[in-house]
Amino acid sequence: MTVWNEFLHEKQDPRVAEVYPEGMHSVIASSLRSQGFEAGTATLGEPEHGLTEKVLGATDVLVWWGHMAHERVDEAVVERVYGRIVFDGMGF
Repeated sequence: MTVWNEFLHEKQDPRVAEVYPEGMHSVIASSLRSQGFEAGTATLGEPEHGLTEKVLGATDVLVWWGHMAHERVDEAVVERVYGRIVFDGMGF
C-alpha cells in the first residue's frame, strides 16, 4: 500500500503543521502499519511525485490524499496511476 499526499497544506498552514508535522500521509501510513499493513508514502514534491514505476508496481492499494494542488500532478504520473488502476487492478 502507498499513501500519497500533496504535503503542501502542512507546510503552508502553521495550524495544520502543528497537528501533522510529518504530514498527514505519515499519520495515515503509520496507522495502517499499526494494523499490520505494509504502507509506504509518496508526496507531490518527490521526483515523479514519489509514484515511480517501481513504487506503483509494488503497490496493491493507493490511498490518495489531495485537495489543493491536483493541477500540479504531472500528466505522465496521472497516466501511470490510471493505467495501474484500470489495466492492472490496483485499488484506489
